[in-house]
Amino acid sequence: MVRVEISPIFGKKKVFLRETTRAVTPFGGLAVFVEFLGRIGFAQAVETHMPVHHRSPNSIPPAHTLTAFMLSVAAGARRFSHTSLMRADRCLHQILGILRFPCDDTIRNLFRRYGMKQVHMFFEPMWRWMLERLPHRDEGYTLDLDSTVFQRYGKQEGVAKGYNPQKPGRSTHHPILAVLAETHFILHGWLRSGNSGTARGVVEFLKESISMLPVGLVLRCVRADSGFFDDKLLAYLEGQSMKYIVVARMTKGIKNYIAGVKEWRALDGDYSVGEFTGTLMGWKTTRRFVVVRERIKEDKKAVGRKLFDIPEYTFRVFVTNMTAAPEDIWRDYNKRADMEKRIMELKYDLACDDFCMRQFYATEAAFRTILMLFNLLGEFQRASGMTGYRQPSTLRAEVFLCGAILGRKGRDAVIHLSEAWGGLARRTPLIDKVKSYLFPTSPKLESLAAP
Repeated sequence: MVRVEISPIFGKKKVFLRETTRAVTPFGGLAVFVEFLGRIGFAQAVETHMPVHHRSPNSIPPAHTLTAFMLSVAAGARRFSHTSLMRADRCLHQILGILRFPCDDTIRNLFRRYGMKQVHMFFEPMWRWMLERLPHRDEGYTLDLDSTVFQRYGKQEGVAKGYNPQKPGRSTHHPILAVLAETHFILHGWLRSGNSGTARGVVEFLKESISMLPVGLVLRCVRADSGFFDDKLLAYLEGQSMKYIVVARMTKGIKNYIAGVKEWRALDGDYSVGEFTGTLMGWKTTRRFVVVRERIKEDKKAVGRKLFDIPEYTFRVFVTNMTAAPEDIWRDYNKRADMEKRIMELKYDLACDDFCMRQFYATEAAFRTILMLFNLLGEFQRASGMTGYRQPSTLRAEVFLCGAILGRKGRDAVIHLSEAWGGLARRTPLIDKVKSYLFPTSPKLESLAAP
């Protein structure tokens, strides 16, 4: 047997390298996530709603291709070309139960078959399928709105110059996202042209988001930053009797109102709160505004905007139709900071901004698939009994990464997990929890099942 001799960095004892014909994988821990997907009927859901069909009996089924892409991203792929690294991983193929792993061109070709119709045909029912298992909350969920920037290179559909703080003047896509804060669930996402304003199409986007909610799942409040400070959005929320907290832009009219606030209630030595009601230019409705005033200190960076007439303070203003005390409105909105973490996880842990193709809807299909993966990873944590939320990269390091060797016992395939990587001792409790987990159903389904 051929062997190669190498010298370690420390010490003088030689190390020999040899080949093995046995199937080895560094992702043996994905078996836990695969067991979860099987438990919830993921394969059946994808096959039922998949809008793409192949005529050739020798082609890889589209459901297999999409699942292979999703598991590749979960394992750390950041480009379509990275998915080819798993094509020779026979041990992982055995875990997935597929005979052939698609190459990167096969995955691209699947997404190229998606147009606007196919995107809606597939992802809307898949989202409803996921939403049916969200845990019920009597107080309702908080919906956070935000947008982000996907840097693009080359010429792709929908790419345009717009807001780009990191590389001004470069072309981008400008997606918008809606997240259910308490459960880290992405309710909806649109991939938009790079020159879209933050609030562009937000009412239609919100209508689509709300239409997917199962009966019995209510929204406690909608929160958004100043990019969504738009009369059309506020009027829509009021028309639907929905509560909201939105950061107000520091327009000239807002500044004049702040300067007219006479009563400030001190919360401590640095913070005070006040409020006013006002009707801005172009508005037909008078709304409530909450103001948080912070004293500027040399040793602390203040959050908010300065007013020339009152230079010793910074101010933050929120428009809301809630009746809570000003400090409670402020504290409620501050919880929205988790939204930025979800966006960072999508970008840095799951590389949702790196999978781009020339066709717009092909890119959106890949984008929505990664959003679906994000939601499934969150549900996996609930099903496996994990305490506290773990971001995708932490799941990858703690659970999915595990050296494993494919073996056989009679006619049965056996995956040998490395004890040095935590082996079964770390993962058996998770599998047991997944197998015994009672998945919640929406109130609508429960009422149908009742005698």
